[in-house]
Amino acid sequence: MKLPSDPLAPLARTDGEVVFDEAWQAQALGLADCLVHAGVISASQWAEALGEALRDAVRAPDDMETYYKAVISALEALLQRSGTVGTREVAARKAQWERAYLNTPHGQPVELCAGEE
Repeated sequence: MKLPSDPLAPLARTDGEVVFDEAWQAQALGLADCLVHAGVISASQWAEALGEALRDAVRAPDDMETYYKAVISALEALLQRSGTVGTREVAARKAQWERAYLNTPHGQPVELCAGEE
């Protein structure tokens, strides 16, 4: 399968601008959508959790980064509340991502396996 040179190209608006600044933003919202469709969380639970995370971010700058950080926060909270993912598992995965990021040369895509101990 040949991947496009610009992975965000399929998400371009009609004016040519991409909807997402980075692929992980689309992936985070896609994950939320998949969880709703799989019945792991309900659409109303997702809306409430995202609203709560956005209210908590009220002191942060009102920009897209703040929004997507709230998306991640809401996903983590919902998965922890549902028992799907535990607090320890989230902390371990965050640490693995940090190690992967630090072990990846600048300009290269970060892969989770680079953070394995």
